[in-house]
Amino acid sequence: MISFESVSKEYAGRAAVSDFSLRIGRGERVVLLGPSGCGKTTVLRLLAGLTAPAAGRILIGDREVSGPGKLWLPPEERNLGFVFQDLALWPHMTVRGNLEFGLKARGIARPEREKRIRAMLALAELSPRADARPGELSGGEQQRVALARALIVHPETLLMDEPLSSLNPELNLRLRQDILRLHRELSFTLLYVTHNREEAHCLGTRLVLMNQGRIERIEPA
Repeated sequence: MISFESVSKEYAGRAAVSDFSLRIGRGERVVLLGPSGCGKTTVLRLLAGLTAPAAGRILIGDREVSGPGKLWLPPEERNLGFVFQDLALWPHMTVRGNLEFGLKARGIARPEREKRIRAMLALAELSPRADARPGELSGGEQQRVALARALIVHPETLLMDEPLSSLNPELNLRLRQDILRLHRELSFTLLYVTHNREEAHCLGTRLVLMNQGRIERIEPA
């Protein structure tokens, strides 16, 4: 369970998120939907521990991970995966190297790293491209690498910030199907940001409609 309790955040005196309260169940797929600047990405950053709330609390399970004025728990200890809009792949590393990076950072032993990498390459349909670098991949393959890199560390929750916005409609649909397939296989909780209503209805079990930093309403997908 993830809980936002009356969370607020300001940037340069402007409210980015105001009195935001939301509970997300384990394994649920929740989509934050709304126009640019409505606070969607700020909610993700608050949950990830990349910024701190000015007011309110954030809990993961029964642990308070963020409170006003400080980060109670650093990002690397929150067991979250994050797929950024620009993907942020390491251009000098192969697909295998990108997947291994987070495992090494967590001190996972080489035999376990190799086991996870083989399994994730197969699951993400990337085995034939394991030794390619990001610049040698198609847009869809790059998206799958970013998704696989986030999931290989076995996060309880995956955060995705408009990762499909730059793709053509056909590729967008294919990647949505990939996300749903991986969710069925791995049973992670998904918190997904988009301004695309069709994408939101495809990926979410609940839609959280936001405007000017506030929740307007919550509806089933």
